[in-house]
Amino acid sequence: EFEGSEIGLDARCCVFITMNPGYAGRSELPDNLKALFRPCAMMVPDYALIGEISLMSFGFKRGRPLARKMVATFKLCSEQLSAQDHYDYGMRA
Repeated sequence: EFEGSEIGLDARCCVFITMNPGYAGRSELPDNLKALFRPCAMMVPDYALIGEISLMSFGFKRGRPLARKMVATFKLCSEQLSAQDHYDYGMRA
């Protein structure tokens, strides 16, 4: 029941949310909403594989070695360059 109305639910329907409060301008989910969701563990993605697939889909014939070099370059940049807000070496880069 919601505000006096009965709302039917479809058992095949799910709602997922993702939170990444570490980014600028984002905040934690309020506790009253956090209580409605179950946490789920995530793994660090294989950036080289994702890069290879993206490059191959764009038509690169040698996507694997190029993706490995890109991952190594971004990793070095994130470790050795100064930490500034305008530097982003994540998956969106």
